Amino acid sequence: MKEKEIKEDQEAKADSKTAAETPVPQELGKKAKEAKETKASQKPQDSQDSDDSKEPAEEKEHEESLKEAIAKQAIEDEAPLSSSFTLRKILGGDILTAQVIRRQIWLIVLVVFFIIIYISNRYSIQQDMIEIDQLQEELQNAKYKALSSSSQITERSRESNVLKMLQNNKDSVLHIATQPPYIINVPENE
Repeated sequence: MKEKEIKEDQEAKADSKTAAETPVPQELGKKAKEAKETKASQKPQDSQDSDDSKEPAEEKEHEESLKEAIAKQAIEDEAPLSSSFTLRKILGGDILTAQVIRRQIWLIVLVVFFIIIYISNRYSIQQDMIEIDQLQEELQNAKYKALSSSSQITERSRESNVLKMLQNNKDSVLHIATQPPYIINVPENE
């Protein structure tokens, strides 16, 4: 008698665990309820031999119902999106369902294409700006060199500096004129 009560308690616990652990979709809910009712109605209470023979059959039915439930959940049939978008749906990621992605795939491809063009355009413009800065710096340096060399040439070509150079160079026959220059008049008739 005690053995029967122990087996019935174990079966009830197993049924409640499997019902709580496995989610059953609405379509399978009726089948699962019918299977539970048939299990409860088919339990013989007077002989142990009949309990042992029906347990494997019940386990097979239970495994089949679990397989069906898993197969139903694995199918990617999604419910259509509701027309109202709430913050919870957006933050929860319900917007990014496979159906929405499939419908908007060309828009997503176009946006990604424009983003790539935008990034590459910005990169090339940055490279051009760096090159322009380098060229402007080179131009500024060339202007400074030209200005400094021009000032050096002007300084060396002054009359006083030319005279100093002639005096320092003893080989030169050039010297400073002591008399002022005079004009020679040539008659035009001749």
